[in-house]
Amino acid sequence: MSVRVDGKKPNLIDEMKARIDTPQGKQIYARRLAIVEPVFANICVQKRLDHFTLHTKAKVDVQWRLFALVHNIGKIHTYGMVN
Repeated sequence: MSVRVDGKKPNLIDEMKARIDTPQGKQIYARRLAIVEPVFANICVQKRLDHFTLHTKAKVDVQWRLFALVHNIGKIHTYGMVN
């Protein structure tokens, strides 16, 4: 829980920490770890995208989408199509 020391409004990080520390926040964050984090870990570690090699926002977006597409094609190859 966030505690005000100097009477100022907590910043966004403090507010998010307070939300995550609630029972409902812990449940939601646990689901996020099971759903989202493995995708990023696979793309960063297995596909070796630890930094973007392109420099404009549009090019980085294309590069990210390409890696996401490769990740999804790998899932289809491994697990097959879902009916």
